[in-house]
Amino acid sequence: MKNYQVKPESKLSLSHFDADDTGDYKRTDKSKEKGKAVTEKLINNLKELQERLYANGNRALLIVLQGMDTSGKDGTIKHVMSGVNPQGCKVVSFKTPSPEELDHDFLWRVHQKAPAKGQIGIFNRSHYEDVLITRVHGLISDKVVKQRFNQIKEFEELLSESGTVILKFFLHISKDEQKKRLEERINNPEKRWKFNEADLEERKLWKNYLNAFEAMMAATSTDRAPWYIVPSNHKWYRNWVIADRIVNALEDMKLKTPSAPAGINFDKLKIE
Repeated sequence: MKNYQVKPESKLSLSHFDADDTGDYKRTDKSKEKGKAVTEKLINNLKELQERLYANGNRALLIVLQGMDTSGKDGTIKHVMSGVNPQGCKVVSFKTPSPEELDHDFLWRVHQKAPAKGQIGIFNRSHYEDVLITRVHGLISDKVVKQRFNQIKEFEELLSESGTVILKFFLHISKDEQKKRLEERINNPEKRWKFNEADLEERKLWKNYLNAFEAMMAATSTDRAPWYIVPSNHKWYRNWVIADRIVNALEDMKLKTPSAPAGINFDKLKIE
């Protein structure tokens, strides 16, 4: 697989990343089906690894999903995490802060939702909204943005040192692909519930958002909490890349099935 990881402190231009990329797979129906089959195997592996994570209860995994509107955050969760036991997985979405949340530092509400040991946590939009939409709309200064970049890195370092593995995915779609997906929401009655007129206004700020994403990922991708730029025009390829990275991260934990309770002879154990 191509390495989509953002190097720490790198200069980043999203124009150098092809949202239409499918790696070593050709853009044919045959390759698409092959990719989907590989993804299903990864999802089965993920199911087993998650059970070990839950059983051991000494590590956690945090998955951060960011991207433009319609980039596929919901779809990623639906497909990649389809085999995961809901007992060991929690999805959180950070929307407009409440009055209580605004009375605290911007990471206060986020730390409360970080996954407990044994759990997989998914942030569908995250603490990074506080250096994205706030910056694009001029709600915070560049000075505050830089302060928050450092605070985010320190926060994620704390989580990492406490046993949480962090994977951050930017779902990269083209402007033309976003138009296609927005039109699909408008034209398909079954998908109109997803449509929000505000998305059209945000689309006008496309370049501003790209600049904010570039600065954010360049400043906050670290060895402990890397950003991955995931080509997402093709949903099946997006799912494959993310599933592969998650399985690799869990395998790197070298989780083993916990030992059975001591002092019990399971060979002679009978249930009356």
